[in-house]
Amino acid sequence: MDNLLKLIYKGAGDYTFTVVQAINALGFGKFQVKLSLFTGLCWMVDSMEITILSILSPSLHCDWGITRYQQALTTTVVFLGMMLSSTFWSNLSDRYGSKQSLTLCAILLLYYALLSAFAPNFLWILLLRGLVGFAIGCVPQSVTLYAEFLPAKQRAKCVILLDCFWALGACFEVAIALVIMPTFGWRWLLILSTIPLLVFAIITPWLPESTVFDITSGRMDKAVSTLERVARENKKPLPPGRLVMDRFYQINHGKLKDVLSKEMCRTSTLLWLVWMSTAFCYYGVVLMTTELFHTSSEQCSLWENKKEDTCQLDCRLERSDYIDLLWTTLAEFPGIFSTIFAIEKIGRRKTMAFQLIMFAMLICFLGRACLLNRAALTLAIFLARGLIAGVFQAAYVYTPEVYPSHLRSIGVSTCSAMARIGAMVTPYIAQVFLQWSITGAMAIYAATALCAAIATLALPVETKNHTSNDTTQETR
Repeated sequence: MDNLLKLIYKGAGDYTFTVVQAINALGFGKFQVKLSLFTGLCWMVDSMEITILSILSPSLHCDWGITRYQQALTTTVVFLGMMLSSTFWSNLSDRYGSKQSLTLCAILLLYYALLSAFAPNFLWILLLRGLVGFAIGCVPQSVTLYAEFLPAKQRAKCVILLDCFWALGACFEVAIALVIMPTFGWRWLLILSTIPLLVFAIITPWLPESTVFDITSGRMDKAVSTLERVARENKKPLPPGRLVMDRFYQINHGKLKDVLSKEMCRTSTLLWLVWMSTAFCYYGVVLMTTELFHTSSEQCSLWENKKEDTCQLDCRLERSDYIDLLWTTLAEFPGIFSTIFAIEKIGRRKTMAFQLIMFAMLICFLGRACLLNRAALTLAIFLARGLIAGVFQAAYVYTPEVYPSHLRSIGVSTCSAMARIGAMVTPYIAQVFLQWSITGAMAIYAATALCAAIATLALPVETKNHTSNDTTQETR
């Protein structure tokens, strides 16, 4: 270890540089472009596996006669798998490196997603989708690895723009469903949806290993080799001197009790409420969209019927449903770009509060979905999804900024865990309770959004002009 730490790069005397200094000196180039595409592909895979749930449920409802509670359970097990596996993947990455973890993740995700298409009954689909969720829990490691190789000036914008890949993945999944579902059914949809997973698995050998992992593991020579690779692809020289460990990685990282310390307790609890509520509302909109498309005025009487019938409605989505679903999914793009503009103009907290209040108003409007024509319904869902996606975006920016460096990782991780809890609960409102009372379900979402808006305004710190170092982000 001591010999490695004395490794001199190009014999440049007593000069030293850290990984962060090297990446800043090498700038944003060809290497980062390729890594952006790979990380974006991971983001797309995550998005597709979530979007597919709202498309899969109506078909299983008719093909296998599953109840509304079973439909909701299909969604819940995915998020449960994601939440339970986050610690596993984090520990695996710490021990064996991000590259090895992502390679295993790609193989398992492809395997279980493909097996889902051949599930013989509901119990098998439940088990396999839960294992898919377990594998998806590794996706945040790709974003952490990505942020490590981004220069400080470009880091925030690049990580933010990853949300475009999330939206692209959702749109791609709906587009596949539009072509496949009416003719070939849900099994072929699951099979074809694994194509990005296959590409993901093929690309993983190209991935660089985390230089931080190599350094902390005593493999300074491999860390230097990785930085030389970045230098070659970006066609820029490394700083002169020897590579040393950044002071940030030498200190002890924070623990959960530190996040709940006297100084951070208020911020943490409010952020947990915001993240949980935002995930509850966001995934609620995703899941309820296909449900609301069956609430035309002539069907209102059926929705008030308390007796559940396996196929009381035309449970298979029509071509027009997929087209409108695609339109509502496209709302992610204006939501992302408008939020990027707003957070720099009026601040993070005010942006989130405004979007949450507007979302609550639109959700109240959707409470009368039975009385809306198709165009008005689609527009309302479009606006609601764009707004709540924007809240998620602003939360991704605000959270790592508000925590000090040594608490940033654990702070974002705990917020992400709270978001999973919100996502696990929302299917029982969007897919079960909605069938009993549309107005009641919308009231729950509106009240949740308003509580989150109050929480954002109560946050003690505005980070608009705050400089953040070593930012790491988690997926939705």
